[in-house]
Amino acid sequence: MLTFDVTILYNTTMANKRELKRGISYICGELFAECIATSTYSNNSDKANVDSLLKTIIRTHSDYIKRVSHPEPGMTAKKYYCAIIESFNNDVNDIVDQIKNLYS
Repeated sequence: MLTFDVTILYNTTMANKRELKRGISYICGELFAECIATSTYSNNSDKANVDSLLKTIIRTHSDYIKRVSHPEPGMTAKKYYCAIIESFNNDVNDIVDQIKNLYS
């Protein structure tokens, strides 16, 4: 059974944008590798579903890196980055569930 720890960004106080970007890149890279491994070793993985999931991971990475680089005006920095982290963690949990469905 697939388990994945996404707590890297849960209790993070944002020291700077670089650390947040590194965390996002690390998690997306691990998700990408896990998706490839699951599709390789699973007997019933559908190539279209795997390709779709890989594109989703790449889009998620790109979207969140852009959002960290260009904050929205009008929000305080702390609220904005906390919202980004919470949203990212929710998206990661959805992707992990999709990877689990590929395996079964």
